[in-house]
Amino acid sequence: MKMSVHRTPISAELPFVLADVKDHIRIDGDTSEDAAIARMAQTAAAEIEHFAQIALLTQTITVTILNPSRGHTLALPIGPAQTTDRPVVTINGDPFSAFGFVAGFRPIIHWTADFQAMAPVEPVIEYTAGFGLTAAEIPHDLAQALLDQAALHYDGRSPMDAKSLTTSPHMARVGARYRGVSL
Repeated sequence: MKMSVHRTPISAELPFVLADVKDHIRIDGDTSEDAAIARMAQTAAAEIEHFAQIALLTQTITVTILNPSRGHTLALPIGPAQTTDRPVVTINGDPFSAFGFVAGFRPIIHWTADFQAMAPVEPVIEYTAGFGLTAAEIPHDLAQALLDQAALHYDGRSPMDAKSLTTSPHMARVGARYRGVSL
């Protein structure tokens, strides 16, 4: 099954505190590189989200399912989803509510027989995922992984060869814990 996934940020906040990133990479008082360091931390955040299939800060996730299977369940691609936010499903622009929803770290939609009996369709699912609206709500292990990945970008600003480390070991380890399993 193929799907198109689009993320729309809800919060204007950054998923890190710049002073924490600067402390981690041992930059004291110098503000001349703040913009570059912030870009490196934003890149690290995007890498964590992509690798672990999560939203650090709360986002609206829009998923278009291309050629959906007629199975009973659909694992949504980005977590965590809150129990208070039921997804909105539309088919051909019309609301569709014949599904169950299991929120949590790996959210799931349970399709009913009504969906399974429909002619081939491309449902659009919109839901909210993320840990919260501020960097303070991101779990500590992910926040630390972001700092380590940003430090790797900072230290690797000079040209690297193909064998150079491109993912911090901490980000790889923590990201793997949060990543969903696909079959």
